[in-house]
Amino acid sequence: MFKPHVTVACVVHAQGKFLVVEETINGKKLWNQPAGHLEANETLLQAAERELWEETGIRATPHTFLRMHQWIAPDNTPFLRFAFVIELPAILPTEPHDTDIDCCWWLTADEILQSSNLRSPLVAESIRCYQQPERYSLDLVGPFNWPL
Repeated sequence: MFKPHVTVACVVHAQGKFLVVEETINGKKLWNQPAGHLEANETLLQAAERELWEETGIRATPHTFLRMHQWIAPDNTPFLRFAFVIELPAILPTEPHDTDIDCCWWLTADEILQSSNLRSPLVAESIRCYQQPERYSLDLVGPFNWPL
């Protein structure tokens, strides 16, 4: 049976800038959206909120659903990545609680799109999707008969 990794990502925007997290992987500093795996007993929305808080220290609820990407990483790992949009009224300070995160940066779309240190091409693709007018209701990926 095919079992892709299910991940969530938050495209966090405030005052013309986007929040990225920096982590060191194999000695290289890489940027990503606040993102991570869906855990047992949580909804996609709960996973997005948890990952945002763990990686940035910011507590916020996504406003809209942006896109689901089906992707195969260079190591042939399959992923389903659910991206959400969080619009903040102002740039907030960050305090990562995840020890894998070195720091956070507020960057322009161009800084992200032109970067050579993105963790995956989905980081840039999520920014490009954000730049399009389509947004979707969170109900599109809402739980059904969720018992928890």
